[in-house]
Amino acid sequence: MKKTDSSLQPVSENRKVAKAAGVVGGATLLSRILGFVRDVVIAFFFGAGLSSDAFFVAFRIPNLLRRLFAEGSLSIAFIPVFSEYLANRGRDEAFKMARSAIILLSIILAFTAMAGILLSPIIIRVIAPGFIHSPEKLSITILLTRIMFPYIFFIGLVALAMGILNVLGHFMAPALAPVFLNLAMICSVFIISPHLENPIVGLAIGVIAGGILQLALQIPFLIKKKFYFWKKTPFFHPELKKIGRLMIPAIFGAAVYQINILIGTLFASLLPEGSVSYLYYADRLVQFPLGIFAIATATAVLPSLSRQAAANDMDALKKTFTFAMKLVLFITIPSMVGLIVLREPIVALLFKRGAFSYEAVRLTAFALLCYSIGLWAFSAVRIVVATFYALQDTKTPAKMAVYSIIANIISGIILMGPLGHGGLALATSLSSILNLGLLLWMLKIRLGSLGWHSISASVCKTTFCSILMGVIVWFVSINIIPAQNSTLTELLAGIAISVTMGSIVYGLLSFLFKSPELASVFEIAAQRYKKN
Repeated sequence: MKKTDSSLQPVSENRKVAKAAGVVGGATLLSRILGFVRDVVIAFFFGAGLSSDAFFVAFRIPNLLRRLFAEGSLSIAFIPVFSEYLANRGRDEAFKMARSAIILLSIILAFTAMAGILLSPIIIRVIAPGFIHSPEKLSITILLTRIMFPYIFFIGLVALAMGILNVLGHFMAPALAPVFLNLAMICSVFIISPHLENPIVGLAIGVIAGGILQLALQIPFLIKKKFYFWKKTPFFHPELKKIGRLMIPAIFGAAVYQINILIGTLFASLLPEGSVSYLYYADRLVQFPLGIFAIATATAVLPSLSRQAAANDMDALKKTFTFAMKLVLFITIPSMVGLIVLREPIVALLFKRGAFSYEAVRLTAFALLCYSIGLWAFSAVRIVVATFYALQDTKTPAKMAVYSIIANIISGIILMGPLGHGGLALATSLSSILNLGLLLWMLKIRLGSLGWHSISASVCKTTFCSILMGVIVWFVSINIIPAQNSTLTELLAGIAISVTMGSIVYGLLSFLFKSPELASVFEIAAQRYKKN
């Protein structure tokens, strides 16, 4: 490859990443907004008590399996192999391998769902031991788990479809899939729940309906890409062995955050009633910037990194990694500061109504504070892990994940005494910071210099601008948002003014400090505007 070509490639790849991240981020934004509407509906009708605790514990199980086997390890193991096969063997052979993967995965997922339904009583007793002392809560949690376990079948196939479409350059349909889950759950509360003896069961039925809709959405787009399910294909393609070898260690490496959240749920079941719900609602708020920016960028960057790794172009890969890291931290660090400063008004605006009291707002805001401390690490880990997987190295993230999980368990046990559920959230943040440090150290050993001077300079500018922004947002918010007894209008206006002021200040400071990431953000926004 000529030197000029090599120098131009990263710019082209960066634009691809930025464009794809904009598509995924825009769709994820819509999904997250509907997700908040969903959580507002759940909070209004079920509050933070027995029914909501039971549902959130039951929903954690298929959700964790989704992250472990579907969107996590499956996509991560499939995309690099599919990209390599597509580049070296052509579209027909790559599609044949993908169809074989669909057949085998369908069988595995069907057995997994059936096993989960049968073993639900044992599973719940293991992950929520505190529920054993409340027969009513234990019984309803087992029922909800049995209803929702088949969700893993549908979402697993959605994840495989996502991998195929992403490699082929289509990101919109997979990113929009969660929108249909949220719509189904919202509708179920209003349409199904009122007709049931136990209304929370209607919400579980909505989860299954959402899984079916998510899978149905992918099919027309796969056909549009000339991927035909009905074409003849071998039951077991030889390349599936390679995917399996990559997938097994990726189970832990890709979903360490979700495993740590599940551990927090387990410990929270031993705390006073409502603790599980406080952690759930706080995690949902952290997932907003995490999903829109970090997960969207990681999803967008993996196919680019995989192509560069397949071409053995390590210089381009390192430049793409550096670009993605700086872009994610440029957005998530100020998001972290904003969540910390405005945590209580945001929780009150979204959830303080119906059965959700001011005390629930205060306790959820405390959990949000502790989760927000680790937001930057949650986000950066996504990019580092994607880089390892593009190199078809799933063992290293898995090994580092084990250390992170052990640290989370130890710190959770230590901190839950003095800090309650907040200590569990803080333990998750601290263990994620440890995971990031270990992964960066191992990546440096693997690839050598990764542009740390450039990344460090960008992070220093971003952090300084974010702190100044946070001070101004705090000053504005305490003067325009009344304490405790704020009306919905006052909260909405106060948060809108605070966020707008913070965004302007952060943008101006970034412009003054000549942050190149600001231009990338504007480019993403311009692309979305032109498309719309």
